[in-house]
Formats: sequence, C-alpha cells, structure tokens
Amino acid sequence: MAEGISVICGDAVDEMKKLPDKSINLVVTDPPYNLGKNYGATNDRMNFDDYMTFSRSWLNEAKRVLTDDGSIYIFMGMRFISYLYIILEQELGMFFNSWITWHYTQGSGKTRGYSPRHDDILFFTKDRDNFTFNLDAVRVPQKYYRSRNNMKGANPGNVWEFSHIHYCNSSRMNHPTQKPEALFLRMILASSNEGDTVLDPFCGSGTSLRVCQQSARNAIGIDINPDYTAMTLERLAGEFHGFDSSDARINRVPAGKNHTNQIPIWREENS
Repeated sequence: MAEGISVICGDAVDEMKKLPDKSINLVVTDPPYNLGKNYGATNDRMNFDDYMTFSRSWLNEAKRVLTDDGSIYIFMGMRFISYLYIILEQELGMFFNSWITWHYTQGSGKTRGYSPRHDDILFFTKDRDNFTFNLDAVRVPQKYYRSRNNMKGANPGNVWEFSHIHYCNSSRMNHPTQKPEALFLRMILASSNEGDTVLDPFCGSGTSLRVCQQSARNAIGIDINPDYTAMTLERLAGEFHGFDSSDARINRVPAGKNHTNQIPIWREENS
C-alpha cells in the first residue's frame, strides 16, 4: 500500500473523534442511505429520529476535522438528502456550493412508478469563499468550437454521467453500493491538491482510497465491517490498470469548421 493511506475498521463517529481538529482537507463519502441495504455489520433501516441522530453525529465530526478551506461531498438518496442539506446549512453553518446529479443508464427496475436513474451528491464548503476548486483538473472537451470557449475544456456542470460498476466488471468488489472510480476522481481532483488528506468515514470497498492512492493524496478510510476493510486493503495492494470508468464526453475529439491550423473545433466521437 502507498504511504499516506490508512484503513481503519471501526465505528465512523468513534474513529473520527480520534482525529485532530482541522486535519482533513476534504471529506468524500457515501454513507448508508437508510434504505435497508445489507452492509453486513450495520442497521440500514433505522427509524427516522435515530437516522437523524446518526447523521448529525458524523456530520458534526466531519466539520470539526475539516481545515478552514476544506470541503465535503456526500452521496445521498432522495428520501433523506433534503434533511442532510438542512443539517449542513442551518445547523452546522456550512456553505452550499452544488447539488450534483449522478445520472446512470442502468438501475433497479419498477413497473409501478418510474425506475430510478440517478443519485445525488451534496457539495458544501466550510468557508463561503476560501476553498479549493481546481477547475482545470476536471474540465471536459468542448462539443463545439467557439472563439470565446476555453479550449482547455468546459466545466463539467452539475449533471454527471458515469456508468455503474457492473457485476461482470473486473473491478467489481463484493459490495452492494460500489461507486465508479472516475466519479470519485472528479471530486478529489477538483477539491484537493497533491499531498492533501482526504477522509472517507464510510469507505466500503475502498474506491475513494484507491483514487487517492493513484492521485498523490493522503487518505483515511473508515468502515465498521471488517470484511470491507480487508477488501479495501486487498484492492490497494493490487496492480493499477487505470480507473474503471470515465465521463463519455472525454471521447470528444477535434474536428469541425471555422478552424485554423492552430485552433481545433470539436465534434463528438461516435455521435
């Protein structure tokens, strides 16, 4: 395992309390959604009050350990995301930046009602103005050339398309809610710098830690399930062959009209 990557088996709140104040540059995490998923070691079907108490506890610790210019990204399902928003903004005094929608093409099917095809991610900062955001690190190629465009690429916006990690994928681990590596990569590149420390208090299969390992970040991952921490350690020790997903817009290549020898135009490959 790379230096600077720590994997801890334990309760998220208890372990976060051991971390010093203002020691974490970025929190990126996918906590339990309280929808009855089988995580093996925890109750993912709490009553409402218990789930709110749990959420307040870990979010309070997350704010405490963040540096003054730190940020937090939280995955959450639609049933509870508005409550977490209120805790972050109204109770903890953090600053809303973006509500990101992760759109995917495959998901659970329904015959009475519409099948879900997205998850949401809240992006909050500890300070309104002083926070890391490396836009150039996460730009995507422009679809068309216009003279006013930044030819380094466009802001990816707040609707992201990444495929699920399918069960036949060689990167798939035995975890019920594994997320794509490139999804975490965008958040980590945008909101931290090389050498920074990233915390994932619900690290599951270790996706966030694998991304930090391959992007020169330090990382601390916590999970209460010893099977998952063992899985993460195995994943970190394995060979790296590239991230397991990407934004489809990366496939755009130069072409078009009104171009010169110096300035390309863009077309979308396989359009």
